[in-house]
Amino acid sequence: MQSQTTLEKLSDKISGIVQQYNALKSENEMIRTELITLKAEREIKDQEIEKLIEQNAKKDLEIEEIVSKIESILG
Repeated sequence: MQSQTTLEKLSDKISGIVQQYNALKSENEMIRTELITLKAEREIKDQEIEKLIEQNAKKDLEIEEIVSKIESILG
């Protein structure tokens, strides 16, 4: 068996580092895309929650008006 020269060892190590870098770069891009998707979904949910809060406040006002009418009828 021949032993590798220092240059060959260095070349192998650099190839491994480049391969690992490319894998991590790809993983990073996947995570970035997922993050963007999750942020967009969160924004939609936040808007939906805000809409429901407003609807709930309107319903509370309607209930208060109904209670007031009932009290005035009974009062």
